[in-house]
Amino acid sequence: MYARRLDHLPPYLFARIDELKAEKQRQGVDVIDFGVGDPDLPTPAHIVESLCEAARDPATHHYPNYAGMLPYRQAVADWYASRFGVSLDPVSEVLALIGSKEGIAHIPEAFVNPGDYVLATDPGYPVYKTSTLFAEGNVHEMPLREEHDFLPVFDEIPAAVLERAKLMFLGYPNNPTGAVAPRSFFEEVVGFAREHDVIVVHDNAYSEIAFDGYRPLSFLEVDGAREVGIEMHSLSKTYNMTGWRIGMACGNESVIAGLGRVKTNVDSGAFDAIQHAAITALSSPQDCVEESCRIYQERRDVLVAGLRDLGFEATAPKATFYVWLKVDNSMAFTTTMLNDAGIVVTPGIGFGAHGEGYVRFAITRSVARIEEAIERMRGLFS
Repeated sequence: MYARRLDHLPPYLFARIDELKAEKQRQGVDVIDFGVGDPDLPTPAHIVESLCEAARDPATHHYPNYAGMLPYRQAVADWYASRFGVSLDPVSEVLALIGSKEGIAHIPEAFVNPGDYVLATDPGYPVYKTSTLFAEGNVHEMPLREEHDFLPVFDEIPAAVLERAKLMFLGYPNNPTGAVAPRSFFEEVVGFAREHDVIVVHDNAYSEIAFDGYRPLSFLEVDGAREVGIEMHSLSKTYNMTGWRIGMACGNESVIAGLGRVKTNVDSGAFDAIQHAAITALSSPQDCVEESCRIYQERRDVLVAGLRDLGFEATAPKATFYVWLKVDNSMAFTTTMLNDAGIVVTPGIGFGAHGEGYVRFAITRSVARIEEAIERMRGLFS
């Protein structure tokens, strides 16, 4: 009945987590959910008001521009210039996305032929792999190990893979590990991509969720980056807009054009009213982002302190709202947490084989709920 390509797709991790959570809730369990990285904080009021105002204008009710409104793309370019010191042509180097997941899902269709290789981090955001499979490409998994600061080691990639590699997915600050990358790593990426003619797709959705004064880089800040790839970004995490579905792809003109050709054939662009709201988000003072980071940092500190008190080796991330915790067995730990404590965490193996031995906590719940979760865990692990 189904197309054969679906046979190669694993169940989407977070959909399965939602099913397990719902089953427990039907049983009357008060579930504390640290599973999916969906902010519990509301979208700031000034952004919501901008959407409402724009949605009342009949001019926004028609098909949008496929590439995105030019004022939105200009706002993205202005934000990149202000935040990262990166100069972008809003016409040829910026493309509106219906969330960065959509861009990640579509870009292999533009550049990957059946049998080509895509290099993807493992553990990594599951869509890196599934998008490759939809394009009938092969995934080569680049292990992220603690001893290498959860950065891939390019020398480990076999020569036979490199000969057929077309695309590489990276993302720092990293989901799920919370790791960050220094400028020297991105410089290494540029050199590697040039040598092997690989397009780099850097997923930078978490650049604004950072703590202790740390300011994550954009891949596009590095000399030569625009010659070899693009960066995907999103308003989802920065402005608590996950349900709004608005993001951007920025960088190499030819890569942007290729992705745009796919998009013109499979979607009709992002709703103009949402783009107006996104302009407001990007161009207004960023106090709301700073406040979100303050809240997440407090939650991070409470969770990490609680986990350490229980005897775990918990590391406080510099960025993202994830805590990547080492455990003996990711599925056993996850199952025990859900069945015996009513707590949802994400098993590391769901992000790839090299995620085994870890679980991910999303700190998208209040301090009170985090403290309650620690008390529930105390009954299991102390």
